[in-house]
Amino acid sequence: MPQTITTPEPVPAGAADQPVVVFDNVSITFETRPVLDGVSFTVQPGETRIILGPAGCGKSVLMKLANGLLRPDAGSIRVFGHQINTMPDRELYSLRAHIGMVFQESALFDSLSVEDNVAYRLHEEHVPEADAHERVVEALKFVELEQAIAKFPPELSGGMRRRVSIARAIISKPSLILYDSPTAGLDPITSTTIIELVVKQRDVSHTTSLLITHRLQDAFTLATHRYNSMTGHMELIPNGGIDPGMRFLVLNEGRVVFDGTTHELVHTSDPWLRDYLS
Repeated sequence: MPQTITTPEPVPAGAADQPVVVFDNVSITFETRPVLDGVSFTVQPGETRIILGPAGCGKSVLMKLANGLLRPDAGSIRVFGHQINTMPDRELYSLRAHIGMVFQESALFDSLSVEDNVAYRLHEEHVPEADAHERVVEALKFVELEQAIAKFPPELSGGMRRRVSIARAIISKPSLILYDSPTAGLDPITSTTIIELVVKQRDVSHTTSLLITHRLQDAFTLATHRYNSMTGHMELIPNGGIDPGMRFLVLNEGRVVFDGTTHELVHTSDPWLRDYLS
């Protein structure tokens, strides 16, 4: 029977029916170069939002803003109903306990074992060692990597490192997961393995998520596949179906050029979008 990660508890002070993430006219400039300009969008509970756009359009900056790692020059950002761009650092740190982050380059500590990397947040929260170990095993089973628990990151392949990063992101059963290009730099077969894990997390735990990808194939795999708990693999949604919980946000030159469903994106008449998708 496939290992599952249980649905996270609701975030304190949040309402179940309110948006999880709200960007309202957000702008940020580095030196003299505008990176994001008037970006607005909303992510609802249980929704998976795929963020697309050419290199340098501000995707990774948007993700760092959503996690409070950067603060905008203008506009507001609300996560779980809290305005994080004006939130004191101590409160922001507490809020991040409900957010899982998968960085583009995994961002593992090479001097720590896989177990200690995955348990890093649990150790910060002073979770008892036995409980932390049990939760690490559970998370590593979810990403099918429990045999690597005693290894160190330099001993792992790029795909295995990315899977450890996902295990670390889900260890605290977050209410929001941010994936910053989780398949970047990986070969097509390994990329498919990572996307299958994202689909599995989405369909087993129904966690709200934002995902950046440079690969259109990954984006449309997420939109057209679901996780089958009986077989333990993802499969095509029958009859050309599309996951209703998927929405796309496309950026270009720091601005939102599309915000909508898979069907709307595929059938867009916008010349730039059609050229980008081709």
